[in-house]
Amino acid sequence: MEKNITPKYTNREITIVWQPSVCIHSTICWKQATGLPAVFNSKERPWIKPTEASSAEIEAQVKKCPSGALTYYYDNGGGK
Repeated sequence: MEKNITPKYTNREITIVWQPSVCIHSTICWKQATGLPAVFNSKERPWIKPTEASSAEIEAQVKKCPSGALTYYYDNGGGK
């Protein structure tokens, strides 16, 4: 994947933005103990499936990203 590409994944309520060039691959997003493995699965493509959890769960998980490679925005411009 080119480093300047910024993939986005949406469930039509919240959009997850992944910046691969910033990612430090901490595994916090997908490990069972710390993450949402149903949403973030590094072995599948696409590796982010935002329809597999609530928007609130996704928001909470993305906020744990230590590098800031994962961010989000609500599609309606608001929040919860």
